[in-house]
Amino acid sequence: MDNLLLLVHRIPYPPNKGDKIRSYHLLKHLAQHYRVHLATFVDDDDDWQHLPTVQALCASAHFARLNPKLARVRSLGALFANRSLSLDYYRDAELKDWVAQTVAQQQIDRVLVFSSAMAQYAEPYRAARRVVDFVDVDSDKWRQYAEKKRWPMSALYAHEARQLLAYERKVAASTDASLFVSAPEADLFRKLAPESAARIGHFNNGVDTVYFSPERTYDNPYPAGALALAFTGAMDYWPNIDAVTWFAEHVLPAVRARHPAAVFVIVGARPAPEVQALAALPGVIVTGTVPDVRPYVAHAALCVAPLRIARGIQNKVLEAMSMARTVVLSPQALEGIDAVPGEELLLADEAPQTIAAIGAALDAPRAAIGAAARAKVEHLYGWASNLAPVVNLLETGVRSAA
Repeated sequence: MDNLLLLVHRIPYPPNKGDKIRSYHLLKHLAQHYRVHLATFVDDDDDWQHLPTVQALCASAHFARLNPKLARVRSLGALFANRSLSLDYYRDAELKDWVAQTVAQQQIDRVLVFSSAMAQYAEPYRAARRVVDFVDVDSDKWRQYAEKKRWPMSALYAHEARQLLAYERKVAASTDASLFVSAPEADLFRKLAPESAARIGHFNNGVDTVYFSPERTYDNPYPAGALALAFTGAMDYWPNIDAVTWFAEHVLPAVRARHPAAVFVIVGARPAPEVQALAALPGVIVTGTVPDVRPYVAHAALCVAPLRIARGIQNKVLEAMSMARTVVLSPQALEGIDAVPGEELLLADEAPQTIAAIGAALDAPRAAIGAAARAKVEHLYGWASNLAPVVNLLETGVRSAA
């Protein structure tokens, strides 16, 4: 088997944590075709326990410890040097040296980069065939943050949006292919980086439909008689914080006036102080870390994804669909998901529409929506078929990624 260098910004495991889902399944797929040499960061102490599982998939691996607080402070130097903060955040001399040594010793001629910030480690090796999975257009996420926040954070985020976009364009122009998580995300980057349009493509996320199956049984984690409206996700991530705060303050009171048994359950690790404060509101439950998210999805009356800022595909939506749950979501959360509103999920934008959609769904549950959602996931979101184009690009070196 040929050697391949895989650069990932966060350890690609466990498979049920946000952006790690995509990188974990990517690693598993690549390990079937190559001897994978992995360089990655570990930014959560809970993740060290998963090193043996990840190492078993690799020919060799380097795990760099990253302290998020120290990394944020270190990255501020980029403000005075007109650099992207993200690049400084993930800059590590030992990881750089390990990559150089591995490329030389293993004669690496294929490199797959996961996330734009890791592309800095592939820059010296232009002779290798290089594919970058940007996943999302991260620079546009920072642009949205800048529009939502007040000064001085708005200025900080605007700086990052500009500098990171410049770097994303530089990376795309110098690599064989740039991939994104959905067709809309790829289309957005083509507009932002027209000079690289012919080498920009996408592959959809997938879902482990056996793991997220409606046929499994779980104990009900909710209070007896509760109509649970479940939101799942990492609760230190600002778009999630913004979404649950908006929902708790602007949607839930009206829903509970009509359905007193309704409770809003926020399921996810590391809840920020703003999220923890929501637990003081009537009908709001904040779980913090749970050993398994599936019981909360399986026993939810509805799953909700009222995101107002979003990039790429929302795994939380695909997982709920895979478990045949009815999902009420915003247009932002729907972006990139091939599903029919009204048939496979329920789409609602502002508070009045969201309140009405949830009220109607609680009044007259429609099992057919969940069944149709499950069928759509089985048809379109299998990991093996979605990942096949990545290996093709690494093998053929075709410059068009569309």
